[in-house]
Amino acid sequence: MSDFDGLTALVTGGASGIGAATAALLAARGARVAILDRAVPGTSGFLELSCDITDRAAVDASVAEAAAALGGIDVLVNNAGIGAIGDVSDNDDAEWARVLDVNVVGMARVSAAALPHLRRSGHAVVVNVSSVVAAVGVPQRALYSASKGAVATLTLAMAADHVTEGIRVNAVLPGTADTPWIGRLLDQAEDPVAAAAALKARQPLGRLVAPEEVAHAIVYLASPLSASTTGTLLGVDGGMASLRLPS
Repeated sequence: MSDFDGLTALVTGGASGIGAATAALLAARGARVAILDRAVPGTSGFLELSCDITDRAAVDASVAEAAAALGGIDVLVNNAGIGAIGDVSDNDDAEWARVLDVNVVGMARVSAAALPHLRRSGHAVVVNVSSVVAAVGVPQRALYSASKGAVATLTLAMAADHVTEGIRVNAVLPGTADTPWIGRLLDQAEDPVAAAAALKARQPLGRLVAPEEVAHAIVYLASPLSASTTGTLLGVDGGMASLRLPS
């Protein structure tokens, strides 16, 4: 497919996992792509911008650099984020502030910096990466769930704010995906094999979500072929949010 021919895309957290898969698929569909991450690989083949999304000045500069190099920004994929484990008592105030700053305020910073460029686009769209935990209670994910729930409602508010400007805003809600963060989480478990089996079992499909599957959902929402889709929260969770199978 070549539905992104002539369009440009900026993907945050694009150095690995879902972000890297999304950047690759957008490029394969014709987009000119830039990735923004704290540590860039130097080998992606895309315009790579090293940026800490908790630093507004750095965000403004990096987004401006991407827009200048690409010739504008038509598609913004807000994928950058970090994880957190524990109930409401397990993370101190500093950790709550850090995770919310990256996962929620960081997304707002990048979006705000990109808005002037999106307003000049004839195919402007933002796709935010939330999580199934925005819709389903999962043990030991209080802080992470709070941040991703905020992303889901931020998406709806942004969609309402910018629909009359021709900017579509949607989100994907992935289940547990086979990403580097999950790999590190399993490495820390007392029994990594049992922990991996438990993560797979809680999704009715019985396996982790592939980053490429989430990328396809993101690209579907971003495509000009989906021009009437805005304010949509699309689950890519192996049935975790909606299916209850007999045990």
